[in-house]
Amino acid sequence: MKLSVVLATRNEEENIKRCLESVKSIADEVIVVDEYSTDKTREIAESLGAKVSLEPHHAIFHITKQKALDKAKGEWILQLDADEVVTPELAQEIQMIINEEKITVPEKRKKLFARHQNLIEKRDGVVGKKTGEIVGYFIPRRNMFLGKPLIHAGVYPDGVIRLVKNGKSHFPQKSVHEQIGLDGEVGWLSGDLLHYDSPTLRRYLKRLNRYTDLHAKELEEKQVTKSCLGFLNYTLIKPTVVFLSLFFRHKGFLDGANGFLWSFFSASHFPVAYFKYITNKQ
Repeated sequence: MKLSVVLATRNEEENIKRCLESVKSIADEVIVVDEYSTDKTREIAESLGAKVSLEPHHAIFHITKQKALDKAKGEWILQLDADEVVTPELAQEIQMIINEEKITVPEKRKKLFARHQNLIEKRDGVVGKKTGEIVGYFIPRRNMFLGKPLIHAGVYPDGVIRLVKNGKSHFPQKSVHEQIGLDGEVGWLSGDLLHYDSPTLRRYLKRLNRYTDLHAKELEEKQVTKSCLGFLNYTLIKPTVVFLSLFFRHKGFLDGANGFLWSFFSASHFPVAYFKYITNKQ
């Protein structure tokens, strides 16, 4: 068995079919660990041949994602979210990797990916470790925001480690935005993974509420100051810097109204999380 596709799900009946159909040509097995969905997520997954098991809901969803990783039997594992779709170009690259064929990333994209990985490592620390063996791959994501792809505003390539060797990866299970930890080196694939996380503003705001809850808990754990300086930092300085960076420096204005909304709400994340923290409303 060469490739296992694994998902953790909770009420994803609108997305799960599109996701699973995009990998049916490359997956040797599909594993879904479902947090007791109240819609038809499980039924749809099973009708498409997935092996479905149940898991209680966890505030840190990566706990459930780790459960899915642990069930995989393939030599390689492709970990997906239900709102993601593997493009034909990406599927071909994944097939080449698991068949031990060499892939070539265009030089222009290679430089873009290197810059993006550098930003990730500045934020989260070095990815993987030097062992002489690539055991995981970043995949560039093209985020679909309110029906259109976001190309600017610092969004693309939004690299996520999704293709990993079995037994060589794990989720730290501390934050919703963490990368998979690797027991080896990381590479990049060039084909895009489409991400339909925010088809409507209502869905985006629902996700924003959940993410700011988690961020507020992190602020509490770090005992971030509640002084006037902390207040100004999270309600004025950080959001202003983020908005100006995304909308102007990273050319979010080229994505029109969607670029403005993305930049604005990304900046709003900080004051919302901080107010939840100081008022204990998360």
